[in-house]
Amino acid sequence: MIFLKILLFILLTLDIAHAGQPYVDAALIAQVGQKYDEFAKKRFVYLQQSLDALVGKTDAEKLEEINTFYNEVKYAADMKVYGVSDYWATPSEFLAKDMGDCEDYVIAKYFALVYLGIDSKKLFFTYVRSTQFKEAHMVLTYFATARSEPLVMDNNNHRVLPASKRTDLTPIYNFSGTSLYKASGNDAGEKIENEKIHKNWDELNLNIQRKKI
Repeated sequence: MIFLKILLFILLTLDIAHAGQPYVDAALIAQVGQKYDEFAKKRFVYLQQSLDALVGKTDAEKLEEINTFYNEVKYAADMKVYGVSDYWATPSEFLAKDMGDCEDYVIAKYFALVYLGIDSKKLFFTYVRSTQFKEAHMVLTYFATARSEPLVMDNNNHRVLPASKRTDLTPIYNFSGTSLYKASGNDAGEKIENEKIHKNWDELNLNIQRKKI
């Protein structure tokens, strides 16, 4: 029940944004300035300008621009930034600190794209295995239709590419924000449970509700 209330809050917030409210308002910019510095404030102003410029653009154009914008943020492990091994930062924390790990890129891109009107049902947090770096990784994937080949948005490879062009990534599972699915093999699409993922998602949405920066 708590999760459903949180999800409803987020969806209502996004609906308000679509009605003309800015993604980055004056109060947020003021808070960022008080906690961080002038450069952080400028990043948020530029984010809103970038979002405004994408209104009315195609999904493909939105994917490219949002992917490029957030990939300018520096990569840093959670232990370095937050002092813990695993933390899902809010989009505002990620941009204000100007650093984060792969989950943080995915989260920031996801919420910006949903704000721009892309159906959240087309977007997935996709856990993969990077054959290049020999480690687990997360990317944001976009499915134009349920049967379409997904496009991959990644902080390592900055080009938005079809999944078939990303032979360096082995998909493990997709997370929609409500459900977790196996992403490859004969049982692809099968629902699975992972308490840690759902816990991280719930905490993220609570932090967004609290406007944590």
